Amino acid sequence: MAAADLLQRSLGAVWHPCTQMRHHQPGATSPLPLVPVVRGQGVWLEDASGHRILDGISSWWVNLFGHCHPQIGAAIKAQLDTLEHVMLAGCTHPPVVELSERLAALTGHRLGHAFYASDGASATEIALKMSAHYWRNQGQTEKCRFISLAGGYHGETVGALAVTDVPLFREAYAPLILAGTSVMSPDARQACAGESPADVARRAAQALEAHLDAHHRETAALIVEPLVQGAAGMAMYDPSYLRHARRLCDRYGVHLIADEIAMGCGRTGTFFASEQAEIWPDFLCLSKGISGGYLPLSLVLTTDGVFDAFLDDDTARGFLHSHSYTGNPLACRAALATLDLFRDEDVLTANIDRSRRLRAAFDARFADHPRLRHQRARGMVLAFDVADAPPDFSRRFFAAGLEARVLLRPIGATVYFMPPYVIDGAEIDHLMDGAAVALERVLA
Repeated sequence: MAAADLLQRSLGAVWHPCTQMRHHQPGATSPLPLVPVVRGQGVWLEDASGHRILDGISSWWVNLFGHCHPQIGAAIKAQLDTLEHVMLAGCTHPPVVELSERLAALTGHRLGHAFYASDGASATEIALKMSAHYWRNQGQTEKCRFISLAGGYHGETVGALAVTDVPLFREAYAPLILAGTSVMSPDARQACAGESPADVARRAAQALEAHLDAHHRETAALIVEPLVQGAAGMAMYDPSYLRHARRLCDRYGVHLIADEIAMGCGRTGTFFASEQAEIWPDFLCLSKGISGGYLPLSLVLTTDGVFDAFLDDDTARGFLHSHSYTGNPLACRAALATLDLFRDEDVLTANIDRSRRLRAAFDARFADHPRLRHQRARGMVLAFDVADAPPDFSRRFFAAGLEARVLLRPIGATVYFMPPYVIDGAEIDHLMDGAAVALERVLA
């Protein structure tokens, strides 16, 4: 299909997510290009005109090992000939059992029970519901409120918006949303003169402690994005905050939910971001990269104690949540192939060197730029903020990046890089060169 025809038909029939569709229309004041992608290979996407574009954000943070990875593709094809889907209510199948066991093992069996869904927001809602229902089963029905961090993002369904502190997503749907409470983020960018990231984490923990001291009796859980708050502009913070949070949740009888939907699966340098604080949450949410970017899959891992609280002859005390495609065999097989790659190719060790090369290329181009602030990195995530950026900066940068053959999608005035784990040295240079060109075009 020709590029022009594909674009015209898409604009006539497809409503794109998180998009003001007017920006895609001809004649828009600040246009947002629509990219007609027809194939992918490794870190590269190819559009309908034959142009190659480096996917610098892993296609919204999901594609860990590049596009069309032969091992993941082969695993899905083999599963197609065996079992494509079966309901998980009253049935089970080998891929979901093996995946659950392997994930439990990665937590040292501290989180030994997996509940499945299809997307990150659903995983958030499962964790929230599971926490509140746990307390109900314990006879503490008043514990039904939730705390999240300022700027936190946990999904855009009505339930997940209760713990998402992004006004753009919340305000239009405010009458539908259960009221939650946000507390100070440990975002290291908030450091006062002379403060370290650990000092900011300590201040944020003090704010959390004050809230819990006053409200723990009605609080079911605290939900956090460990180490990096994605939609807050890749806000990075010291791991000590997670240790403070774990200690406070234990003291006040509140669950800790780790939303590792974006930052799990090795993105921060360890398979689970929580590992860097040497703590484990009561609930751990995974999605995005767990299937290698191939098929929709999400899950919540939790403890024996939570699981046991739902065991009863009374159905009403069981966990009442379901999805038609829960634990889909094809998606689980893709996830198993993804875990195989982590194991067989020692990906976390390889990423140490890869992240160093990314950081060196990043620093060479952006460390001393007069308009940039808070250049930062953790694992395979790098970011900077642009001072005095124009209101349409993100759209203009996206368009300029495409001209330089890189796919980058800033969050407001924050430019970030989250490339697939297969990016090589020449591709790193192309990514950073393209970003530098785009930045100068927009700021000019």
